[in-house]
Amino acid sequence: MDMLVLRLDATVMSFGAPVIDRHGMIQPYPALSMMTGMLSNALGYDHSDFDKLQRLQDRLKYAVREDKRGERIRDYQTVDLGQSFMRDEAAWTTYGFVEERKGGSAATGTHERYRYYWADAVYTIALTLDPIDELPTLDELQKYLQFPERPLFFGRKTCLPSTPILLFKATYQSLEEALKRVDLSKRADKQASHRVWWQVNTDLPQSSKEFVSPVVDRRDWSNQIHAGERWVAQGQVNVENTEGSDDAAST
Repeated sequence: MDMLVLRLDATVMSFGAPVIDRHGMIQPYPALSMMTGMLSNALGYDHSDFDKLQRLQDRLKYAVREDKRGERIRDYQTVDLGQSFMRDEAAWTTYGFVEERKGGSAATGTHERYRYYWADAVYTIALTLDPIDELPTLDELQKYLQFPERPLFFGRKTCLPSTPILLFKATYQSLEEALKRVDLSKRADKQASHRVWWQVNTDLPQSSKEFVSPVVDRRDWSNQIHAGERWVAQGQVNVENTEGSDDAAST
């Protein structure tokens, strides 16, 4: 199976989960919507490319290995929406037109919110597309991850990568096998095994469902909301000593 191997290494990363009241929660591995958005950003898609975004999300298959566990930190944010420049003045949007704020009393006053991040974490990701021969291809993703149309980030625009995201393109029997064979980051935790996550079908034997749980990280790109769930398994993997094998498999 042809696939791309990525490494996510940054000072802070935000893997969005459902928002609860004022709390923008995160999950412990990159969300499907985040991966779709990051790859689409590299390709130069924008929010109006609903069909392209949805199709890429539907085709994307990936597994994640946690090389270095991050520290969960919280950012406390406030904004006074009652200030004159916030209330009365218009602002330019990324869509190229002026937008004015509207609303009643709920749109004024001081608003508080909390945003969560993983600090100093490192992840390795093996990904492929199904079907493999549809556009965009893996080769195109490889090209645009090396030379993206726009700057890339992990969840929020402040979460900038510390190292190049793309490691290489390679062939493995499965996504899980790739995570066993790809070398750990030099900053990886010094331990025998590392946490991994991968998508599974729901028709597993009941005994296997102890480590499988539903997550809500699919996005309805036309309506700009999260909708639908998928089943994700969590396990542990021991990384094999494969010095030199990745270079031999990569293209």
